[in-house]
Amino acid sequence: MAGIVLEGAGVTDEQRAERSRAIASEKRAQAMKRMAEVKARVGNTKLGRALQFPGTALGDRVLEPGPYSRVVRAGDHLRIIDLEGQQAVDFLVYDAANHANRYNAANTIKLNRSIYVGAGFKLYSDLGDVLMTVAEDTVGYHDTIGGCCSAESNYARYGIKGTESCRANFIAALAEHGMEARDIPANINWFMYVPVKPDGSTEIVEGRSEPGDFVDLRAERDVLVAISNCPQRYNPCNGWNPTPVRIVEWRPRTAT
Repeated sequence: MAGIVLEGAGVTDEQRAERSRAIASEKRAQAMKRMAEVKARVGNTKLGRALQFPGTALGDRVLEPGPYSRVVRAGDHLRIIDLEGQQAVDFLVYDAANHANRYNAANTIKLNRSIYVGAGFKLYSDLGDVLMTVAEDTVGYHDTIGGCCSAESNYARYGIKGTESCRANFIAALAEHGMEARDIPANINWFMYVPVKPDGSTEIVEGRSEPGDFVDLRAERDVLVAISNCPQRYNPCNGWNPTPVRIVEWRPRTAT
């Protein structure tokens, strides 16, 4: 389903769009039922853990699907909490003092020796600097290769024009800092699972995160983070159902 729906020279956009919407509607109902059951079972416990941290909260925001940006100071943490489960969060990070020194997916994969992000993973820049470190993570297998959705790629895959997208959200978030579309590199997708098979084939499947799961990032220098809480409705990256996430910025207590 993550690939192109209804390929073929004789297939119209209208046919592809109708099929995409029908599949998404069916899958959405199934995924929502499953996540509601998981939330009833573990949601309160996991959220309680997610809201515990050894420091002082600097900010706490519930983010609907859409854009977000923030300068995080060296040593501070940014915790992203998946409130409903299976919600992809597209993420970029830049050196706050030099936006040209930005997250580099290839460097990050090479230097961590993995395509999947988890606890201890370091986010490297174009210049090989460590921008942030994953200090804590309750999921693992976050994606480094799928990139962000766009209205154009959604049309190519699903035959639907003018969809909301992470690319548009990134453009909106970065515009607040004098940046443009050209400043968007390949990004990380928190809570999104893109397995790679032995033959090299890959596709987006439903994520592994449950309600209350989180990832906690420590800034290794002053950084600018840009987030798109993904609005995608036509593939499994959000469990077919975009939902809010909670973003907590916090500062560790200093030793006395």
